[in-house]
Amino acid sequence: MAINFDLNDLQAFRAVVEKGSFGKAAEAIHISQPALSRRIEKLEGALGVKLFERTTRRVSLTMVGRAFAPRAERLLDDLDDALLGISDVASTRLGHVTIACVPSAAYYFMPRVVARYHQLYPKIRVRVLDASAHDVHDAVVSGEADLGLSFMGNLDVGLEFELLVQDTYVLACRRDHALASREAVTWSEFFEHDYIAVDKTSGNRFLLDQALIHIKPARPSVCETRHVVTMLGLVEAGLGIAAAPAMAVPTAGHPILMSVPLTAPQVIRSVGLIKRRGRTLTPAALELERLIVEMKALPPSVQGPTAVH
Repeated sequence: MAINFDLNDLQAFRAVVEKGSFGKAAEAIHISQPALSRRIEKLEGALGVKLFERTTRRVSLTMVGRAFAPRAERLLDDLDDALLGISDVASTRLGHVTIACVPSAAYYFMPRVVARYHQLYPKIRVRVLDASAHDVHDAVVSGEADLGLSFMGNLDVGLEFELLVQDTYVLACRRDHALASREAVTWSEFFEHDYIAVDKTSGNRFLLDQALIHIKPARPSVCETRHVVTMLGLVEAGLGIAAAPAMAVPTAGHPILMSVPLTAPQVIRSVGLIKRRGRTLTPAALELERLIVEMKALPPSVQGPTAVH
């Protein structure tokens, strides 16, 4: 007996399962909500079963829908895996992948990864959610993001963390600053100069406050920002110095900014990938994960261009 549905119908079904609503699912796969509803109705008609219970407030899987969901997921993933493994097809493969990323990693590191990914799979749409560590965590938990790139914190029991790098905090300053010629600077010396800090909503601020609990700053910060990238912009403008994760500070080729190691103590954050525990990534997300792991140890000159097409 022929079953009259296609891959678009299965993709619509998976989107509703992941997003929990027809509206969010339609937005995720870039079709109208009526079109998505028609795909679900077609799939249900072809199978002769009801897959969703729909009310004005919520959408939930029926018992049959719960049994069908993992089978549909495996079918779609197996097909994507097969297509991505064929070199002639990979360059024309359609799809999308979402990664949530803290801004300190999103500004210099992720653009090189995305640029390389775009070269390999030009028709797969990459969405980067640059957000706080807390929001990165929530995006992965909710399924809004396939992957998260953040630093270690209190993770939900449903998440797992894969360490990528131990990222040290460094002094970020202009090349004409008095501390720029130093081989290293202590935290006590750091606080004797005008400095810019991230505010208390930042995960970086919490980590630094814990690590430096026994060091009393000689003066308050001249300014606070929400994100590390904004803080570095103020350093570049000459407002002061800043303590920033090494991966967030421009490399040696930057005409204005540079970094100097901070010591006594050396403060380190563990940066890695966050994934949902027990959930298999789509082939498109697996390829992005592979590139992140592959490129995290390469210098920018090897990693390639920073431009994202």
